[in-house]
Order: sequence, then structure tokens, then C-alpha cells
Amino acid sequence: MRRTTAHSAPSAGRRSGFWSLHGVRLGAGIIAMLVAMAQLSAQQRLRVTPIVKGEYLEVSFELRDGLTPEVLAAIDSGLKTTFTYTVDLRLDPPGWFDRTVSTGVITNSVAFDNLQRKHTLERTVNGREQESLVTMDPDKVREWMTNVKDVPLFRTRLLLRNREYYVRVNASARPSYGSVLWPFGSGTSAQTKFIFR
Repeated sequence: MRRTTAHSAPSAGRRSGFWSLHGVRLGAGIIAMLVAMAQLSAQQRLRVTPIVKGEYLEVSFELRDGLTPEVLAAIDSGLKTTFTYTVDLRLDPPGWFDRTVSTGVITNSVAFDNLQRKHTLERTVNGREQESLVTMDPDKVREWMTNVKDVPLFRTRLLLRNREYYVRVNASARPSYGSVLWPFGSGTSAQTKFIFR
């Protein structure tokens, strides 16, 4: 009488289940890596710096490569251009959903007069005009549109001691120029965390 020995081999169903789970994990890892790379790229394009000074949280940021040659050409054609920076102050509680504490909006605009060869620059904070000037210096235009320094946007009385917050800045342009002229498509954003002591 011939004896048969039973070998324990994984069934096709178990094998396919393993590869299915492996594929899901691999896909999730790739997505996480792409998200991290996108966040790093955004941080490199838009640098955000929050600083607590007295009764205010001052916000500074720099949008790198915001004025491409194509955008500058559009400005020089006389088309008024506005960069809008929406700034969110958010609480980052551990193990819970983030909460927006307050929001501020800063707009920087430029209009070029072809006859006088002068740029009129304007800045508003939360809809109120803060500053304006006229210049013939293209470097001043670039700095004005892409840099914001030490704007007291939020009162520190809104903050709780020893809690972690972050400031998130979203930059967009009007006209949007489409993805060809405006280098960030519909917009770009970045954020920086800090602990209020």
C-alpha cells in the first residue's frame, strides 16, 4: 500500500491575499512618500516664519520663484497682478483634528504704467490698505510681491501656553495665468509649527 504524505502549502487564495495586502502596503508607502516630497517641495518654494513679539504673533514668508519671466512679461504689459496670501493660525492638538484659531489675508498687487514706466505697488491686510508706493525698480517689485516681513497678524491672547500651533500660508495669483505662467498652478502652500510658551 502506497502512502501519501500531505504537504502544507499555502492555497492560491492565501497567496493572493498576501500579495494583495503587500500591494496595499506598498501603495500606501508610495503615497506617503509622494506626500512628504510634495510638502518638502512646498516648504522650499514658500518659507514661513512665525515669531511671537509682545501681544502679537508676527508672520513672515517668502515665495521663491513666484515671478517667472512670463509673469514679469504679463506685468510689463500693464496687466494688474495680485498675489493673495491666506494665512491660517491652527492649533495642533495631539490625537485630534486641527482647529483654525484665526485667519488673515494679505494681498500684494502691482500695476505697471506703460507711459511713465512706473510700477504702483499696494499691500492690504484683511482688506485694509497698509502700504503703497511707486517705483521704477524691478527688484523692488519682485521683493514686494514675493516677500512679507513681520506682519502682526494675530493677537497672542488667542493662544494657550505650552500648546503646539502652526501657521499655514496658501499663495495664489490673480489672474491665475494658468499652469504655464504661474509656476504653482492654482496655488502653493506651506506651514511652520511652533510652541507658544
